Amino acid sequence: METPAWQKWEGRWEQLAGRVKRLWGRLLADEHLQLEGEMEVAIGAHREQVGLAREEFQQRLDERLPCR
Repeated sequence: METPAWQKWEGRWEQLAGRVKRLWGRLLADEHLQLEGEMEVAIGAHREQVGLAREEFQQRLDERLPCR
């Protein structure tokens, strides 16, 4: 299972890779590659937000529960 921090960083990495792919598609005038890059950026942003939400949820849960 992925940790929230790993999921957050994986999302950021995916956004970066998508931006590079999108730029490369623009340079090559390849619309399909540009769209793939756009999709990767969107998926990465979603994955980052889910990771952030999971981290926040875990912190709140840890605050409310006694030490394990």
